Order: sequence, then C-alpha cells, then structure tokens
Amino acid sequence: MYCFQSRIRYSELDETGHLRLESLLDYFQDCSTFQSEDIGLGIYYLKEKHLVWVMSSWQIVVDRFPELGERITVGTSPYEFKGFIGYRNFLMTDEEGKWLAHANSIWSLLDTETGKPVRPSQEILEGYVLEPKLDMEYAPRRIDQPEFLEAGEKIQIKRHHLDTNYHVNNGQFVRIAIDSLGKENRIKQLRAEYKKQVMLGDVLIPYIGKTKEDQYVVVLKDQGDGICCIVELQMERK
Repeated sequence: MYCFQSRIRYSELDETGHLRLESLLDYFQDCSTFQSEDIGLGIYYLKEKHLVWVMSSWQIVVDRFPELGERITVGTSPYEFKGFIGYRNFLMTDEEGKWLAHANSIWSLLDTETGKPVRPSQEILEGYVLEPKLDMEYAPRRIDQPEFLEAGEKIQIKRHHLDTNYHVNNGQFVRIAIDSLGKENRIKQLRAEYKKQVMLGDVLIPYIGKTKEDQYVVVLKDQGDGICCIVELQMERK
C-alpha cells in the first residue's frame, strides 16, 4: 500500500476538536494524487494525454475521528481495473497502526476531448500495482433515494469549488451536502454517487430526505432537475 504520514492540523478540525469528514476525504484524495505523481501518472501526464480520472462513487467508514496533533498514516491501493473503471481502497491509521477510517472508491477514466470513457493504456495498467482488496464491508455503488425530499437553499458554484479539471471537486459536493443537512452529529459513514459534472457559475439545489433513523440522503440537482450527485450520510447517535 502506498502511504504518507501527516499530523492533524487545527484547520482540519470541527467544532468538537476532531477531524472533519471533509478533511478526511481530502487526505484520501491527496494520497491517491501523491501516488499518481510519484509513479509518473499524475495530473500533467493525464493532461498531456487528454485524460482525466473522474470519481464515480465513495464509501468512507469512520472508525474513530482523530484529534488535534495526532500523527497519522494515510494509505491507498488500487485493487482492480475493469474496462474504463478503476477501483481503489484507502486507509487511515494512528501511531499504533489502529484503523481510524477506511474507504472504497470507484473511478472512471474519460477522454477530455470527447467526454467519453476510455480504457486505460498499458502504461497506466503497469504503473499501478494491484493489491488485495481491503477487508471491509462493501456497500452497493447505487444509493436509494427516499420518497419524500425537501428542497434546501440554492448554491451557486464559485471558483473555490473547482479543481484542476475546472469542474466541482468530488469533495466539494460532500461539503455542500453536509452543510445543507445542518446536523451537529458526527458522521460515521459516507456514501456518494456522482452523476454529472458541474462547472463554474452553475447552480446546485440540495434535496434532503431521511431513509432511516440517523441516516439521511442529499440529492444535489441542477436547475434543470438533473441529478449531479447523491450523498448518503449515516450519523453517530448522541
């Protein structure tokens, strides 16, 4: 497993002094980016080849939220390629090697000129060494929507929502969903299903519903009622 070490910063904390879920997602995303850069298959390589890896889905399970100053190890390992789809695990551990969080993710490789999915080249396949799947409970990729959804406040996409591909970063969708929910409970599991890219100036409308006790779904739609992202949040009970 590819790993890097870090320390929990004050800027990454929520109001209780623990790592925010969005910051945890950032650690995982940074880890896969570091691996791609270190093996020569990073953002500049992809740009030259007119390619981009786009997140299709997240499943992040929190075992314990670390606190300020804790030293952590963040790791990632790809475990399968299937057509234009790539599968990747993530793990965050404390100084004793105990799990803090673990995750599964699914990515799609797209041609930026055509917008269509493409199979990874032999160079890409050889660059990422596949490892065994992480021993975790894997949730389905698709997220069921509740029957009743209540519309929240509209969000216009600003520059801080964008990444180097000039569309809304997958972590920003999660931030918007969490903010629109407005719950104080910490989140013990996140699932996100990405449907449509969103650009600068676009408007997202969150539709919020409850699927079962302490579990909520936020459907982020555009102004044409098209679904851009579905986020499921399983909350810790107080």
